[in-house]
Amino acid sequence: MKDLKYLAAFSIPLVAFIGIYIRGVYSYLTPVYAFVLIPVLELIFPVDSYNISEEESKNKLKNKLFDWLLYLNFPVVYGLLFYALITVNSKFLDAYEFVGLIISIGIVLGVNGINVAHELGHRQKTNERFLGKALLLPALYMHFYIEHNFGHHLHAATKEDPATARYNQNVYSFWITSVFRQYFNAWNIQKNLLKNNGFHFLSVKNDMLWFTLFQAVYLLTVYLLYNYTGFLFALFSAITGFILLETVNYIEHYGLLRLKTASGRYERVKEIHSWNSNHVIGRIVLYELTRHSDHHYKTSKKYQILDCHKESPQMPFGYPTSMVLAMIPPIWFRIMNKRVPREMIGA
Repeated sequence: MKDLKYLAAFSIPLVAFIGIYIRGVYSYLTPVYAFVLIPVLELIFPVDSYNISEEESKNKLKNKLFDWLLYLNFPVVYGLLFYALITVNSKFLDAYEFVGLIISIGIVLGVNGINVAHELGHRQKTNERFLGKALLLPALYMHFYIEHNFGHHLHAATKEDPATARYNQNVYSFWITSVFRQYFNAWNIQKNLLKNNGFHFLSVKNDMLWFTLFQAVYLLTVYLLYNYTGFLFALFSAITGFILLETVNYIEHYGLLRLKTASGRYERVKEIHSWNSNHVIGRIVLYELTRHSDHHYKTSKKYQILDCHKESPQMPFGYPTSMVLAMIPPIWFRIMNKRVPREMIGA
């Protein structure tokens, strides 16, 4: 039964559904739940640094429940999204309700969309990767699949990586640099992949062209079905979703840099190059994303068997709480700067 704890991840779309259904001040129920109630719960519940045994790990890998808990996000995300689009197109909403629902759906697109897509994007099966890309579509962030898998995991914790926040860089500056640099990096990576495999830029193998087409068709479809109001809702929900992702990116590697070896090359990615959190609420809601060091150390490991390494830098709070703190740069710097290793600051 304890494996069902990851059902807690669906509490966010459930709360969003309640907000859409009741509306009014309840339109803001999701951000209050995600960034007020969950942080409070993280302070109440104990930190759990337990690592499962090798035998437990084998059993969890055989259990398809963990995979289906990811797959279930596909109908949940799309069902909730189109329910919200129908609502904003057919109901009279005050401006504050419209904004509240945008934030709510944006959080769902970030947590149950992009975050799950991230996990599925590392899988070897084609159908799982397809689901991952489909979950990136409504957030208009399909290029994330290419940049993350072929860029970020190669350059993480270096100055070449747009998804690694610099020491003393605030989250608002990071949003701009990361969003645009990742997008253009994805195009460069795609062009190199095509060139290395002997394909032309206009080849059907150019995923970036397909991603652009799919996202344009998605927005056009929303416009035709739900008018200009629905189009704006879909657009700003997507922006909210990928800004949420970039806030997570910000706290995952803030200030951590790989040092260079005598040859001038970067040392390999180690457990010390990502911020970890063992706060149980954030762990289960985000499908163990908070054990980020082990994810970078062994990218092929599925979320249910990720470990905590003693060498990994530990965040004093869970990821949801840390995201809130990151929005207030003076507090964030005061808490986190002293935890960044001195040699990395010098690097």
